[in-house]
Amino acid sequence: MSATTKTEAGPDPVAGDLIGSGVEGGLGDQIGAWWHRVRGGDMGALPAVGGLIVLSLLFAALSPFFLTERNLANLLNQAATLVVLGIALVFVLLLGEIDLSAGVTGGVGMALFVVLNLQFGLPWPIALLLGFGFGIAIGALIGFFVARVGIPSFVVTLGLFLGLQGLALVVIGPGGLYRVEVPELIALQNGNLPVWGGWVMLVVILAVSAATSFWDRRRRTRAGVPNRAISLVWIKLGVIAVLGGVFVYILNQNRGQSVVDVEGVPIIVPIVLVILWIGTFVLDRTKFGRYIYAIGGNAEAARRSGIKVRWIKWWSFVICSTLAVASALLSVSRVGSVDATVGRDIVLSGVAAAVVGGVSLFGGRGRLMNAAIGALVIAVITNGLGLLNLPAGVNLLVTGGVLILAATVDALSRVRSGGGARV
Repeated sequence: MSATTKTEAGPDPVAGDLIGSGVEGGLGDQIGAWWHRVRGGDMGALPAVGGLIVLSLLFAALSPFFLTERNLANLLNQAATLVVLGIALVFVLLLGEIDLSAGVTGGVGMALFVVLNLQFGLPWPIALLLGFGFGIAIGALIGFFVARVGIPSFVVTLGLFLGLQGLALVVIGPGGLYRVEVPELIALQNGNLPVWGGWVMLVVILAVSAATSFWDRRRRTRAGVPNRAISLVWIKLGVIAVLGGVFVYILNQNRGQSVVDVEGVPIIVPIVLVILWIGTFVLDRTKFGRYIYAIGGNAEAARRSGIKVRWIKWWSFVICSTLAVASALLSVSRVGSVDATVGRDIVLSGVAAAVVGGVSLFGGRGRLMNAAIGALVIAVITNGLGLLNLPAGVNLLVTGGVLILAATVDALSRVRSGGGARV
């Protein structure tokens, strides 16, 4: 039914790229199975993780400011918008589709929000809900043309990419700019948790990860599916505890200037982690998610097996557009204003984030964590080159080269694993 076979409980949300699915035996057997998959071309997020480590070490050596508390917090804030947009696009990329209008959809949603709130006096929660409602409507419209009419998603979303820019100009007005004056929304990208809040966040992450892992094991046992070695669960929890503890400790240091103390984990971090966890749960542990992988692997086989391909595609575009508005909200929160250009230039970076992270452009392979890692890679490139005071053109050249390299790795890995390329 699908080129990507999944177990009853779905892949592990953290270690899914590290271990073989449904492999019996001890830790050594499962590491061997993972290495066999890598040699066969299924590398998952491994190249992106390697690139992230290499780039981080490179910029740390070139700039004394890269690994400072202030820059680390700034890097997380910079990456948040792109991470959420990358997550949004994964839902359609897994189907072998694309949404070029996601960025401007979010921009128009924010334009409607700010105009309804400031010009028409609508309470900001209602105005914000209407902005998200616009994203839902655009996703449903794209789904209709792609799933029901049969127009290629590239054509539909390219048309909307152009048309929605015009709608943004109509809503905001040429050269118009509105300041966002809602403290709760500004705090999303500019506020920090209290010092104790970061440690509570880490405990919650460990508890949720442990509960999810052991729940998966019970589901596999009931379904008669071979379980992974229990040692992998403890290794994963140990890695989260150590790395998470280091990050929380660093971010809890005072990074303010002059007499103002700025400390604590940025508020945006738990927000993005919640979005990532919910999206991963949907894709890895629900029928809807398994159907997305099945359609991306072989849409005709999925249809013949009884999957309602049209509805799955429809809902996937709705999810993508809705999350695109959430991404635009984070962007607006960071800059504190809305104009007609919001979201115009970010969508290709979102696609790049997913592809760099290991999501296949051919559909059927990839995970939300891949897009998050890819977004961090791009954010590190932008942040590091900025610290080195290099021209903006260099940033575009490097990012474009990384994207081409990632797409080449994807194509070659499909050929090596026997998947071939679509004609």
